[in-house]
Amino acid sequence: QVQLVESGGGLVQAGGSLRLSCAASGRTASIAGMGWFRLAPGKERMLVARITWSDGSTYIVDSVKGRFTISRDYAKNTVYLQMNTLKTDDTAVYLCATRTQGSNLYGYWGQGTQVTVSS
Repeated sequence: QVQLVESGGGLVQAGGSLRLSCAASGRTASIAGMGWFRLAPGKERMLVARITWSDGSTYIVDSVKGRFTISRDYAKNTVYLQMNTLKTDDTAVYLCATRTQGSNLYGYWGQGTQVTVSS
């Protein structure tokens, strides 16, 4: 199993920045990819960004492209989500998840961290 712990959420004014962290532990050698999702009130959970663990290749959803960046520290088994120029629409619980080798599904999830952007 893989355990994930997110941190870095909080309250920020529109236009501000936050950096979320997600530290993985347990069977980290099995990690194939990690992703950041968000869940906003009244909306479905949405993939925001993902990164391939081996080569660091990334995908960013169009709605945050140019504002959000995903990166990883391979040695620390940690993935980051740098969020700049935040908007009130970015308010959500942000969850980290991991996809293990041999699976296309995100099978392990963190507890989530709240990001609130005020106007």
